[in-house]
This record gives sequence, C-alpha cells and structure tokens, in this order.
Amino acid sequence: MIIDDIISIEMCLIKERGNNMKNGYFIVFEGGEGSGKSTILQKIYNWMLEEKKPCIITREPGGIKISEQIREVILDPSNTEMDGRTEALLYAAARRQHLVQKVIPALKEDKIVLCDRFIDSSLAYQGFARGIGIKEIYKINEFAIGKYMPNISILFEIDPKIGLDRINKNKSREVNRIDLEKIDFHNKVREGYNEVFETSKGKMIKIDASKTIEQVYEEVKKIIMLHID
Repeated sequence: MIIDDIISIEMCLIKERGNNMKNGYFIVFEGGEGSGKSTILQKIYNWMLEEKKPCIITREPGGIKISEQIREVILDPSNTEMDGRTEALLYAAARRQHLVQKVIPALKEDKIVLCDRFIDSSLAYQGFARGIGIKEIYKINEFAIGKYMPNISILFEIDPKIGLDRINKNKSREVNRIDLEKIDFHNKVREGYNEVFETSKGKMIKIDASKTIEQVYEEVKKIIMLHID
C-alpha cells in the first residue's frame, strides 16, 4: 500500500465530506466485525426518536430491497469462491442503489441519516485487506456515489480478536462470510481503517469500542450532539 496514494485519495474525500450537502446530515458508523457499531447505532436512533429529531436508520450493504438482495450474495458463507474484485463491485452496486433510493431522498428532506457502513468500509476491507488497492477501490466508489460523502464517520476501534469473540458469544447474530475470514484478514481490516483515519483530517472520529456498551453509547452521543445541535 502506497501512503501517497492514500493521502491523495483522502484529500479528495476531505474536500467533499461535509461540504456537499445543503440538506440533512449524514453520519456513518464504521468498524470491524464485532465492534458493537450496529448495537450503538440502534441505541442512537432510539435516542434521536425520543428527542424528536428527524432521522432514519439504515445499513450497508442493504437498506432497500435491491441492496438487501445483493447483501445476501456477498455475505452468503457458501460463496467462498467469490473474487475480491467481484466483492468490491457488488458492494459498490449495492451502495449506489441504496444511496439514490434511500439516503439522498432522506437528506433532501432535511433528515439525519444514520448509516451502518459506507465508503470507508470498502477502502479498509477490499482496498487494504483484500490487497486490491485503496486508490482502485476509491475510483469504483467515486463512480457509484458521485458527490455524496458523510458529514462525519465514527470509527469503532477494537482488537479483532475481541470483536470475533463477541460474535462467537452472541448466538442471535448471523455469522456471515466476512466473519469467517482468518484473523490475519481482520487484522488487516483494522490496519486499513487506521490508514484511512490517519489521513481523514478530523472527518473520521475514532472511539475505543472495547469499553462497555453504555460507555461507548455515551461517548458517541456526545460526539453526535456536538455536530447536530
């Protein structure tokens, strides 16, 4: 991975993050498997409803019918032969449909969009961990999302071993194809996220996701309040 490529790409992202949306506010939760981001996302959504803030909750890949169908293909544990570039293209396709059908309309209605994953996941998972290249994955996604970038991304940072242990203990959670990757892959995902974070110039906020759910929730709530209040 060439750090100059990462910096060049992130400078493009910085110019667009938070400057391209006249309406609404786009908040993305990022992190490795078992980081707790989905649990905290639901808690934040419930809090916003109590506060009567106009918001929606969604996820990637998924969020709408077509993207959920693509999700099933990507995450099916039986699809072990899937090529890394195929995986990257499927994520980008699901992202495009989700964006135009759900995210953009909500932002135009002045809503806060809380999304479980967005482009930074692809940069970390397919760009860095799969070894395709962050620059190459950014180009694919640039075509898919156009000018739309999150106002902020919150990175749930955690040791992959702790995250995977959480998954194994949570019998109600689905175990998907990505969960079943070897620990080396998950360590690379963590490294990829940290590369993106280092060049995000404050547009990605990192939190310690190894703390208790309540501690993480309170920290995330404070971060969001600083941005939307």
